Amino acid sequence: MAETVETQTAGLSAPHVLEYPYTRSVGPVIGRFLGGLRDRKIEGIRTKDGRVLVPPAEYDPVTSEALSEFVEVGQAGVVKTWAWVSEPRPKHPLDRPFAWALIQLDGADTALLHAIDAGDESKMSTGMRVQVRWREETVGMITDIECFEPEAAS
Repeated sequence: MAETVETQTAGLSAPHVLEYPYTRSVGPVIGRFLGGLRDRKIEGIRTKDGRVLVPPAEYDPVTSEALSEFVEVGQAGVVKTWAWVSEPRPKHPLDRPFAWALIQLDGADTALLHAIDAGDESKMSTGMRVQVRWREETVGMITDIECFEPEAAS
């Protein structure tokens, strides 16, 4: 009598999340930027040729010159590009579908990466205007900006 052996066709898996938690010192430029967020204002830094970088950098990315002229920028801006997240992960900034976007704030020449709570992917578009939604309590971290949301029509 012959025995039959069934083979397993599904592979084995062992989910593993690799993380690198760390703490860093922020220095005078990013420290001031984060302090501004605590005070519910957003600051960039002006380069020698007049561009405003947000978030600010210690050195001009083109000339490598040290930068020190801070400039307050607007709390609203334009979406330059975006990607929709239909299934947020536990450490994402929102617990519902949202967009990651590069947002060029009014008065800035570069874009800031942050989350947009648009409610639905169909409400997202490149070029749309968005505004800051601050957390109720601010502490001096990028997460003081809870997210951005579509600008209210006037």
